[in-house]
Amino acid sequence: MLRGLTTISFWAEDLTAARQWYTELLGIKPYFERPNSEHPEYIEFRIGDYQHELGIISSKYAPKGAKAGPGGAVVYWHVDDVAAALEKVKAMGAKEYEPLIKRGDAGFITASVVDPFGNVLGLMYNPHYLAVLNSTRNA
Repeated sequence: MLRGLTTISFWAEDLTAARQWYTELLGIKPYFERPNSEHPEYIEFRIGDYQHELGIISSKYAPKGAKAGPGGAVVYWHVDDVAAALEKVKAMGAKEYEPLIKRGDAGFITASVVDPFGNVLGLMYNPHYLAVLNSTRNA
């Protein structure tokens, strides 16, 4: 039933600031902005090996009853070096949500932060992700 991530949506009151922060973090500009780049209410980045979409939406469009700040889910993005990624986002103003944790003996490492806009950003070194990626490249 669930076939893969399509779009991860984050909320921000100040889309211009969020665009700037995520552009610096990701090293790319959003490929999509609505209604326009001067007055964005929705921006979207395509990132990573599979071009997953990270959308950032004006908080005024949040579903009724949505609470500000961290919620009940953490989406982890694969990174090659969790410690370095964690230090980078913290230096950019993110607050540590969960410290760097080595998860068992299989090589999984996680950490998470709350970005300056109240969204949880998960960071993970995931050997399974790399195995799947390598299998698709060798197919």
